[in-house]
Amino acid sequence: MKAHVPVLLDEVIQALAPKRGGRYIDGTVGAGGHAKALLDASAPDGKLLGLDGDAEALRLARETLAPFGERAILVRSNFTQLKTVAAEWDWMPCDGALLDFGLSSMQLANPARGFSFTSDTLDMRMDDRTAVTAADIVNEWDEAELADLIYEYGEERAARKIARVICEQRPFHSAQTLADAIQGAVGRHGKIHPATRTFQALRLAVNHELENVAAVLPQLTEVVGSGGRVALITFHSLEDRIVKNFFKQNAQWRNLTKHPIQPTYQQTRENPRARSAKLRVAERV
Repeated sequence: MKAHVPVLLDEVIQALAPKRGGRYIDGTVGAGGHAKALLDASAPDGKLLGLDGDAEALRLARETLAPFGERAILVRSNFTQLKTVAAEWDWMPCDGALLDFGLSSMQLANPARGFSFTSDTLDMRMDDRTAVTAADIVNEWDEAELADLIYEYGEERAARKIARVICEQRPFHSAQTLADAIQGAVGRHGKIHPATRTFQALRLAVNHELENVAAVLPQLTEVVGSGGRVALITFHSLEDRIVKNFFKQNAQWRNLTKHPIQPTYQQTRENPRARSAKLRVAERV
């Protein structure tokens, strides 16, 4: 498997400015790339509490962070339980927190997860304890519900046409047959696959991603101490808008990024997944 490349790694470390003896939280630890850099930068005695709902991600993170011993604590939990987990581990207040809201490269690369257009499954759950899969939505929701979902979460102008084709041709049991049906309905123009926005909408709905972003932000105010910083990475406009408005509307935070930090051309060449990433940074006051 190709090595995992953390998104905006240098920018995150510069933003959080880890210090010796500091305590940090990575609420979406993934394979541990950002977490490793935070522990390196806070050596020799900085500590990290890492959360992830994906069991496979935690397995990889444990391998990555094993050299740090007790400086790294890993917990299987969705980041929406951030305050609860931080309280259980006496991690409040902490000196900084990171949340990378994107789909990890290893999840995308695993055909069994059903995220890619060529997958022979249609799952899309980031955490296999989640009840509803993408197949459930595609095969059970009525046409109007599907159209609204694809339009609102996918920002797809052809939402009604796509919803109609889905209802006419279902059931679907693989991502590939769904992607092919969408391409057959709307055609292909340019480099971006015509099913991209629909798949985004399904993934957001399956994993409650927008609701989860909105749920975790107020918890950061309670978990991060005065002078501490948060670094939040989003991958599409709907999430970025939630983060931007939260900082704008809450006087407890000083926004350090008037405009979000985005990857350089070289970074997107090395890691195409990073092309839509946006990093916003704020300081607790």
